[in-house]
Amino acid sequence: QVQLVESGGGLVQAGGSLRLSCAASRRTFSSNTMGWFRQAPGKERDFVAAIRSGGITYYKDSVKGRFTISRDSARNTLYLQMNGLKPEDTAVYYCAARLTPTSYDTLGRREIYDYWGQGTQVTVSS
Repeated sequence: QVQLVESGGGLVQAGGSLRLSCAASRRTFSSNTMGWFRQAPGKERDFVAAIRSGGITYYKDSVKGRFTISRDSARNTLYLQMNGLKPEDTAVYYCAARLTPTSYDTLGRREIYDYWGQGTQVTVSS
């Protein structure tokens, strides 16, 4: 059964940190690419970061140097470490998985991902 379950969201002050987790079923975690997206109120769901099975990572420019995506194969879990949080990072964060390889320039497109979690709210106060 395919399943992605996010956790770790919450309320934090600007400059603070949070670590999001995405627990995946074994089949989902074997995906070629896993990623994090976020959706702020009234806005589209946007790419944040992605990681391929070989460990290569990709980030949205605005989070480079602040966010780190990683995956733990022993725990079938995807992480997003978020440091230096800003109010503009406030959104619902979703993890996503794509089972098959794709070119790096498509990783930011929502439509290429096969499975999605239900989301976890991150709120950053100023």
